[in-house]
Amino acid sequence: MRVAFPPFVLDTAMRQLFRGGARVHLEPKALELLELLVARRPAAVSKTEIRERLWPDTFVSESSLSGLVAQVRKSLEDDRRQERFVRTVHGFGYAFIAEAIPGGPLETVAARLVWEDAVFLLRPGENVLGRSEEAQVRIDAPGVSRRHARIVVTADGATIEDFASKNGTFVGERRLEGPAPLQDGDRVRLGRQLLVFRCAGSAAPTWTESPPPRTGE
Repeated sequence: MRVAFPPFVLDTAMRQLFRGGARVHLEPKALELLELLVARRPAAVSKTEIRERLWPDTFVSESSLSGLVAQVRKSLEDDRRQERFVRTVHGFGYAFIAEAIPGGPLETVAARLVWEDAVFLLRPGENVLGRSEEAQVRIDAPGVSRRHARIVVTADGATIEDFASKNGTFVGERRLEGPAPLQDGDRVRLGRQLLVFRCAGSAAPTWTESPPPRTGE
């Protein structure tokens, strides 16, 4: 299940937090705490219940819990003085206070790209791939142009198109000469950087072989 609280999306099935399509790193306990607070929103969850859920039959200090909350806040770019996501309920516990949308708008995207250990969720419309900081799918690696290619997502599916890049865009072993449709599991190569296109609802991608090393052309 996905829950969206812009600009973030929490995917409880994948056990991952995303921001703008990029995965946000969270330690397992911190992710578990976020999932608990989001699931119980807008109700406050007591510190006692949190400790029992996260550390059953184990004594932990107050600082352990406060440190975990600080990690969640940092990942959400939340400010304790101006709380937008996690509210401290003094003398009791914590509550998730942001408006959250079950399913979330990314359910309509229905597509994602996997590059090494990074997952990029694709939004409806144009998604630029490249080294540029403005790219929706930023691949900062040798051999990748600043604006290398684009993937366009519509209700009918997804297509990929090269932006006249120096090292080319490939689907499988075919170098693109124009827009081409993408299917679940297609391997996309930008120069030597290998990505996998996945559709929502498909199983998490796995490599049947090691991706190519991140080296220059």
